[in-house]
Amino acid sequence: MTVASTSASPTAPPVRVQRSLLARVLARPEVGAFAAAVAIFVFFFAVAAPFRTLPAFATVLYASSTIGIVAVAVALLMIGGEFDLSAGVLVTSSALASAMIGYQFSLNMWVGVIISLVITLAIGFVNGYLVVRTGIPSFLITLSTFFVLQGVNLGVTKMVTGTVATTSVTELDGFSSARALFAGNVDLGFITINVTVLWWFAFVALASWILLRTRTGNWIFASGGNADSARAVGVPVPKVKIGLFMGVALLAWFLGMHLLFNFSSVQSGLGVGNEFVYIIAAVVGGALLTGGYGSAIGSALGAFIFGMVTQGIVFAGWDPNWFKAFLGAMLLLAVVVNLYVKKYSSTRK
Repeated sequence: MTVASTSASPTAPPVRVQRSLLARVLARPEVGAFAAAVAIFVFFFAVAAPFRTLPAFATVLYASSTIGIVAVAVALLMIGGEFDLSAGVLVTSSALASAMIGYQFSLNMWVGVIISLVITLAIGFVNGYLVVRTGIPSFLITLSTFFVLQGVNLGVTKMVTGTVATTSVTELDGFSSARALFAGNVDLGFITINVTVLWWFAFVALASWILLRTRTGNWIFASGGNADSARAVGVPVPKVKIGLFMGVALLAWFLGMHLLFNFSSVQSGLGVGNEFVYIIAAVVGGALLTGGYGSAIGSALGAFIFGMVTQGIVFAGWDPNWFKAFLGAMLLLAVVVNLYVKKYSSTRK
């Protein structure tokens, strides 16, 4: 009996589609924010003479850093599919806690700093835990936290100090070293900047590394893109989301420490409304409101745009009341551009 032999045709190797350079560039979440930052920089450079000096640029960087530090964590949280409307007042809560604990108990300022860190992280944990355990949208959970903290900030401060501001902590032990870490100036030779600028750059670099080079970054994108699918492939979605809320709390605490040691006293009503500024900076930087898309570098560019506009309006001698109108227009434009760029880059080869 003769058996007919058949020769199997070799399997063709998979063909990898090479996307064009333009498509790869447009796929980056921060491309729109970069273009906007360049345009705004050129505009104010042309119309406002003080904007062209190095001290003015240092002021712009400082203003950007006070937004960008918290905006980094907010951007990661939004990529993970959640919001935090308590971030603005949480900054103030951390500063108030540190100041009042240190002053009322005559402690070294570093004790107040550490205790306020524990309190702030606990608030972030509670926010995240309630979101993942109850299924209530983070918008509502953190809006509730916003009102609670706002009331506590005002009530406790007035009860303890008799006013709506903390007592100056400049005479307490540890103030000078804490000020150097959180609010000192750094002379780079050609320009003097606040240390918050360097911290801001460090936080952006760390967040970018986490998003792009670690398994945790993949989990963040997956949790924000489709939480159910992420759970199905083993992503610990609850832990990721709680961790992201605690990340927002951590950087809110850091900015609170800067405000405390930069001004030595804190107003209890400070920070209300800043939560929207952080969110807008993240959205302008490419983060989608639907989650699963964005970048830390984009949030930095969004914060830089804010810094340029807030200071550029002053340097140009314009009415600063127009800034709010700019915020609304910039948010709407950023959302439209980000959706268009994402759709265009996904279809273009």
